Amino acid sequence: QVQLVESGGGLVQAGASMRLSCAASGFPFSEFAMGWFRQDPGKEREFVAAIKWGGDSTKYAESVKGRFTASKDNAGNTVYLEMNNLTPEDASTYYCAKDRQRRRSWTPTSRRDFGSWGQGTQVIVSS
Repeated sequence: QVQLVESGGGLVQAGASMRLSCAASGFPFSEFAMGWFRQDPGKEREFVAAIKWGGDSTKYAESVKGRFTASKDNAGNTVYLEMNNLTPEDASTYYCAKDRQRRRSWTPTSRRDFGSWGQGTQVIVSS
């Protein structure tokens, strides 16, 4: 049974940094790409970042490129999202997600490529 548990959210001031974690279990973590998405109430869930199954490739939304970094600890079954220089526009509920396909040859970025989701962790950024 796939389980994804996010942690690390909370309240920070604009300009600060925060690291989100997602602990995974129930599947061979090292063989699946992982993604980060965020969603505000009444809005669609949007792509933030993704990392290929081997950890050798990452993709980012334009809005976070250069500020956010996704990383994957295959030994520890955990994926991270390091967020720097946070702005109020980054405030949202963040979700990690598991790729539907094992050992995909490219880094997925579409919501439909991901088949399992965590419960989300809320990030609040005060201005």
